[in-house]
Amino acid sequence: GNVKCWGANGSGQLGDGTTTNRKTPVDVNGITNAVSVSAGGEHTCALLNDGNVKCWGANGSGQLGDGTDNDAYTPVDVNNITNAVSVSAGGSHTCAVLNDGDVKCWGLNTYGQLGNGTKTDRNTPVDVNNITNAVSVSAGNYHTCAVLNDGKVRCWGDNWYGQLGDGTTAGKLTPVDVIGITNAVSVSAGGDHTCAVLNDGKVRCWGDNRYGQLGDGTDNHAYTPVDVNNITN
Repeated sequence: GNVKCWGANGSGQLGDGTTTNRKTPVDVNGITNAVSVSAGGEHTCALLNDGNVKCWGANGSGQLGDGTDNDAYTPVDVNNITNAVSVSAGGSHTCAVLNDGDVKCWGLNTYGQLGNGTKTDRNTPVDVNNITNAVSVSAGNYHTCAVLNDGKVRCWGDNWYGQLGDGTTAGKLTPVDVIGITNAVSVSAGGDHTCAVLNDGKVRCWGDNRYGQLGDGTDNHAYTPVDVNNITN
């Protein structure tokens, strides 16, 4: 249940009480019952076995969820979350799935990545609109996606490269369905692209493809999901 971190630490994102970069793992202070951890842009969050969430590191946009905008070099409690089942730290925002299927997000909201219908940053969790049956969530750079218990995927936030998968490049302040995905088991939101694993072992991706990150053999952006080549299991 302990957590160890390593790497850049200019904002305290390693959680050891310092801002000293570390080339080998160091203990995160005060966490002994973690079940998962997620590293964001310059902050980190852990899900504890009691359903609480703790975060540490950069907090200029409220991404630690403790009601302040003060960086934290050791873990702080995320306000008003006691029943989380997963957590994902994005660029400068964070989201968690609760045990009732709701999703809450907090932090930077310039592009609507918190999914509550506004562009206002939040330093405590807010409800994502129109999602009550999520099983997992992934916070990207400026967008967020969730897998629902029926296999669908919904995304919200920045959509400049089509990373929301709804066939447009218009940003969305609340979740929209990803076109053509009804059997997802997991999703991962990246910088400006998104990928989902399907229950048949295939992978589909959408959004920015300047570096071939969609895996379809092209460098063309995709506003709806495309199949990743040569992955079927």
